[in-house]
Amino acid sequence: MAKVYERIADDLRQSIRAGQLEPGDRLPAETKLAEQYGKSLPTIQNALRLLQNEGLIEKQHGRGNFVRRPRTTVLRDNVRHQWEKGRAREPEAKRLETGATEHDTGLQMDDLVFYAAYRETKANKELAETFGVPEGTPLLERTYRTRYAAETAPLNLVTSYIVRALVEENPDLLDDTNEPWPGGTQNQLYTVGIEVDRVEERVTARPPTPEEADELELPPGTSVLVLRKTSFDINDRVVDVSDITLPGDRTEMLFTTHLERW
Repeated sequence: MAKVYERIADDLRQSIRAGQLEPGDRLPAETKLAEQYGKSLPTIQNALRLLQNEGLIEKQHGRGNFVRRPRTTVLRDNVRHQWEKGRAREPEAKRLETGATEHDTGLQMDDLVFYAAYRETKANKELAETFGVPEGTPLLERTYRTRYAAETAPLNLVTSYIVRALVEENPDLLDDTNEPWPGGTQNQLYTVGIEVDRVEERVTARPPTPEEADELELPPGTSVLVLRKTSFDINDRVVDVSDITLPGDRTEMLFTTHLERW
């Protein structure tokens, strides 16, 4: 049998899903809800906490509880890599029209706020083994954050690594002020004669770190998807490694596998 606070949470949940309480609406004060349901304040608080953990409402300090606005969803499919490769050799004007984030979200370029920062770092043991280079080899570490302008949290957290020697012949690739780069990483690599042959993506799930939960503005109890993306060139050489942290409440992964016909 459901507990009292669970029944109250279910009643409020139904009001939200039925549209009686709309995104951005403020719920009645906790004392009013206690009076409405004839229950104690701790019971009401337990019900509200349950809805917060589900991501349906959010508590704003000093203001009360509000119905949470749905966040922009991201559909990440494996077809995107061929789409990116197909546009890598397009004229710049064509590449400027859209990017991978717009592809995944349906948003327009003017809807997005983009941040990038580059720094040189040294390959640790794991990255050195992945790239097939000596430990300590100079890498270009690139950090990216992109968010919908109407929201405050980024769509994901991205850190990308490239062996510096692979791209340093084009100084523009070492300068983060050139971001967002039209055509993304595949075009950047194309400018130094590198063609990507395949992309491997390994996905795991885990609870977020406190820093990730804060930056991604995750509801309590929301997991993150952690994607390690490894790009290989036509000589089977690793040319890019990206670690991408995806919020579980707004990300859908879609994998389409074409099978050979009998």
